[in-house]
Amino acid sequence: MKPNMLKSVSWLFSLCFIFMFLSGCNTAYYATMEKFGKEKRHILVDNVEDVKESQTKAQEEFTDALTRIKELYAFEGGELEKFYDRFKDSYEDCDDRARQIEKRINDVKQVAKDLFIEWEQENAQINDTEMRNSSKKSLRDAKVKYAKLEKVMADSTKKMYPVLAKLKDYVLYLKHNLNAQAVGSLSGEVVSIENDVEGLIKDMTASIKEAQNFINSFN
Repeated sequence: MKPNMLKSVSWLFSLCFIFMFLSGCNTAYYATMEKFGKEKRHILVDNVEDVKESQTKAQEEFTDALTRIKELYAFEGGELEKFYDRFKDSYEDCDDRARQIEKRINDVKQVAKDLFIEWEQENAQINDTEMRNSSKKSLRDAKVKYAKLEKVMADSTKKMYPVLAKLKDYVLYLKHNLNAQAVGSLSGEVVSIENDVEGLIKDMTASIKEAQNFINSFN
């Protein structure tokens, strides 16, 4: 067998192993949770609640970062280094929260996928036609509600990254140009980033509301 072909086969086996390992982890996790009375639908609701909680905290942290920027522009003397440190801390909080939100949304997607697959498979096992059709309708309704939730969560998540990129630019620029003149040169950007943060918070509010609607419908 040629070296390139060996590499390809090796890579394919590695990929299959990772997939089976992750699938096995999920199966073991679900089995453990079921022993504690937690079905996939309960886990999904809990995970959506986690996303909602993270987005609520993110609203506060992005608002705090905007407040720090306004503090910099209102700077009239004193220790500029302290203002910068608070702003940098705010940016790092936002960045950490964004990563947490993305991970939690991925968890929601995985559990929803597994739940819907299981639901479809178990519907096929229901012998009573009326009950089976009723369960199929419930599944369709759940998928529609979830699709709406996933879209709103994705939209709000996308809005985080342009804002984070701007905040990072501020941090890196001010790190090496920490003086009143440099701060003043950025004053024209405050309106732009303020609009971005307000838009982000608005989208997160919509996502939080949709998450609560989904939780209520599942409970």
